[in-house]
Amino acid sequence: MSKVYFSTWRGEEINNLNKPEDAWEESAYKLPQQYNQHADSKAFIGWDGVALFHKDVDVVRLATEYAAQYQVYSEACGRCAPGRWGGRILYDLLDKIARGEGALEDLEHLKEIAKTMQTTSKCEIGKTVPNPLLDLMEYFESDFMACITNQAASKHYHEEIDYIAKITAPCTDACPAHVDIPGYIEGVRDLRFDDSLKATRQTMPLAHTCGRVCPHPCEDECRRANLDSPVSIMELKRLGADYETDHGFSFFHPAEKKPSMGKRVCVIGAGPAGLTTAYYLALEGIDVDVYEDLPVLGGEVAVGVPEYRMPIDKYNKDIEAVKDLGVNFFTNSRVNADMMREFENEYDAVMIAVGTRLSKKVRCENERPEIEGYWGAIEMLDQVNLWEKYGIGERVDLTGKTVVCVGGGFTSMDVVRCSIRANAKKVIMIYRRDEKTIIRNTTYEEYHEAVEEGVEFIFHSAVSRIHDENDVLKSLDFDRFELVPDPDGGRPQLVKIEDGGFSREVDFLIPAVSQSADLDLLPEEWELEMTSWGTILTNGKDYMTSRKGIFAAGDCEYGPMTIVNAVGQAKRAASVISRYVQNGGEITLTDDEIMEDHLRKMKVYDKNEKVSGWLAGLPRQISEKLHVDVRKDNNQEVNLGFTQEEALSEADRCMRCYYIAMVAH
Repeated sequence: MSKVYFSTWRGEEINNLNKPEDAWEESAYKLPQQYNQHADSKAFIGWDGVALFHKDVDVVRLATEYAAQYQVYSEACGRCAPGRWGGRILYDLLDKIARGEGALEDLEHLKEIAKTMQTTSKCEIGKTVPNPLLDLMEYFESDFMACITNQAASKHYHEEIDYIAKITAPCTDACPAHVDIPGYIEGVRDLRFDDSLKATRQTMPLAHTCGRVCPHPCEDECRRANLDSPVSIMELKRLGADYETDHGFSFFHPAEKKPSMGKRVCVIGAGPAGLTTAYYLALEGIDVDVYEDLPVLGGEVAVGVPEYRMPIDKYNKDIEAVKDLGVNFFTNSRVNADMMREFENEYDAVMIAVGTRLSKKVRCENERPEIEGYWGAIEMLDQVNLWEKYGIGERVDLTGKTVVCVGGGFTSMDVVRCSIRANAKKVIMIYRRDEKTIIRNTTYEEYHEAVEEGVEFIFHSAVSRIHDENDVLKSLDFDRFELVPDPDGGRPQLVKIEDGGFSREVDFLIPAVSQSADLDLLPEEWELEMTSWGTILTNGKDYMTSRKGIFAAGDCEYGPMTIVNAVGQAKRAASVISRYVQNGGEITLTDDEIMEDHLRKMKVYDKNEKVSGWLAGLPRQISEKLHVDVRKDNNQEVNLGFTQEEALSEADRCMRCYYIAMVAH
């Protein structure tokens, strides 16, 4: 809820003109009433309306400045005259009126052009920019007429006012890394795969990786879903990266690396968060050293995500892109508290980006790690992937064995599908909740492929007791549960079914319920503030810990998270650290980052929106997958990706849903 003077946001009509402030009706939306901790907002204007937080807003200039922002982006497409030329006319006429030189026919022409753009522009930025302008001209017509009648500039036309704008899209807003998704899809559509990759790497350096193993939350907020089905956003992302690699090009970085500024940052951990931090700091001309405990680079994606999902040669290309910027890596370097004390003195800032590599227990009776056959998910996947990808250690052979994995996320999916490939006789996943939840936790594709390969899923169940003989696992007891609706409308509760239990003879129990971080590297005297989950506490915006100059991002800050979430956190942290080391230890966010946070709270995507003006029913392209009989006994990549014809067809389904948002303060 936001206290507003006036609002038409998302169809609401709140008009508190001539009302005392204590009687103002509030908006139903989380509008950015306070821009940051130092400044309040005067107004917010965007694709779906306008909100004024103060009486003394110059609405004529507000409209003019919003139209001016469109000039920055109107050339990005240039595929239709209404969008390209209409926006210029809007700005020219609004500025003419605002400076006191307008005529009555200019106002009528403005309305005509705005309505034409709404109905004939090909993309959303052209369709939606006129929306709040028409609202202002309708509800505040007297302000526009005063400028015309008196031939006088609007009341704050010559004053210094900050107008902060950001371009976004529903998919971009939903992406934790805020990737310019319409931009990289447009690169595919134009067969400019270099441009596509550069658009991705603006905020996401791991294009090979997130083009293959991202849970794609962007697709859950794709406006195309309101028409038929979402665009296959993730699969289009990998095309630029594969193009660069397959053709042997040098790396398409989003910007030229700046000269070294003589500042040094230490990063602990070479997983997605560490690689991302290093990449963007290096682009800024900061010297970066990365310390990794494992003998290989890449963190849990390297030793946890199987080869059939994420081929190591592709992931290594993402890592090489980071190396290409001059980042120094040190493997087999387990950092301890003494080293951290040294790093604090030697470097201008330290980023902790270690993963969560300690498997948690399933919490059943007789659960003892020393039992032979009790095997933590991280340890199991380490052994599988170090051998399959690097030839380190020994092969995992589960021939004739029955494997039970307890979990319901990506790690558990990796465990059961690797077990199939290790020739297990029977592979079972036990999950406390239902099929819909496991799909939501992972992806439909991941679940469907596991079922195809022969994994048995037992839902609404949990291990109650382990049975062993002389510390050798023999069998498991299970409880069954049922979902009982909450009479108050809350989340249904799991209730144990009495006499519903069952038992199975098994050879391996692999807990994959969650992981925790090993934070022994933190000096005790630092007394870093921690969360109740045992992770490092930050405010979630600038990622500095309670100790000045020590930052944290990724799993160690939030707990086990997706790759794209870790990248999103690390990209923001790298931006903050870059300014921190240059500005004498000052912590700041850019206007772009502040606007990102505001827009995410507001939710750019409207699932109830009725989308029109586009051809419905265009089928979503499905990339070819290796047949189950071909893939289930080896580590060949399962998803073969789009052909060029399929990629172009899918890219054409993108509706280019760019929006402009602006705050005046």
